Amino acid sequence: MGSLTVPHIVPTPAEDANALKKAFHGWGTDEKTLIRILGHRNANQRRNIRHTYFQLYNESLIDRLSSELSGDFGKAIILWAYDPCERDAKLAREALENSKKSVEHLKIIVEMSCASSPDHLVGVRQAYTCLFHCSLEEDIASNVSPSSLAKLLVAVVSSYRYDRDEVDSAIANSEATKLHEAIKTKQLDDDHVNWILSTRNFYQLRETFACYKTTYGNLIAQDILSCGNGKFESVLKVIICCLDSPEKHFAEVIRDSIVGFGTDEDSLTRAIVSRAEIDLMKVREEYQNLYKTSLDDAVVGDTSGDYEDFLMTLLGARN
Repeated sequence: MGSLTVPHIVPTPAEDANALKKAFHGWGTDEKTLIRILGHRNANQRRNIRHTYFQLYNESLIDRLSSELSGDFGKAIILWAYDPCERDAKLAREALENSKKSVEHLKIIVEMSCASSPDHLVGVRQAYTCLFHCSLEEDIASNVSPSSLAKLLVAVVSSYRYDRDEVDSAIANSEATKLHEAIKTKQLDDDHVNWILSTRNFYQLRETFACYKTTYGNLIAQDILSCGNGKFESVLKVIICCLDSPEKHFAEVIRDSIVGFGTDEDSLTRAIVSRAEIDLMKVREEYQNLYKTSLDDAVVGDTSGDYEDFLMTLLGARN
């Protein structure tokens, strides 16, 4: 369940576009108006506003936002203004162009592959091709190392999972055994592992992970770390967490972004912006269960100004 709140009576796209245009005029930008409008519009409504804004004023709303805004607030509201598939395609490109390509960067590709609907993933791949004139799979294969990790990521990003809650317990038990054997022999790059994780539907995989826990006594993610703590093992653990419980994964992303020295605003923004229309209410509940504190209080404690106001608006905590 998403946290985005949309008013019962929504202005027309032309009315919203006109109000946004006025917000850009004068001495400085009226950030409160941007938050009031864009922070309370769903993806289809934002798309209509972008199209109408261009038709009326012959300029891109995204480009105008980019020229008017800066800092964490600017990054957050621009990400939100994009079409979700285009946004994820751009995030994936940035991750793959980063020289480090750490686990934190590759999480972005895992999230859009393993914590999103099959149709959204197809849309991301189409948007990637249109924007960058090559396939997402191509860029992963040529930019990610080791090759075993690239192969795994290409497998999950190429997937189109059956999106129904059908489960076969016999298959779950059999594939839990295969996963355990791969872990026991430290052959995590086995083709069976790739095939299971990239083809089975979410419900079937969750049953498989539950069978693993029942049969072998540990969570599969825990046992994976017994094979090592390299990049491959770490990304594989993220894949399983996203497949098993997206809300728990994003609660952990938010927690990691605000604990310790300083705040990782990019991760915090990505988690809230990408899940506001999907399951941010569940993420909020999971955060409370895991850390015995309010996600809202955590965000307020580590952000300020328009950035704080915008994130709290997406969380449904402000009008």
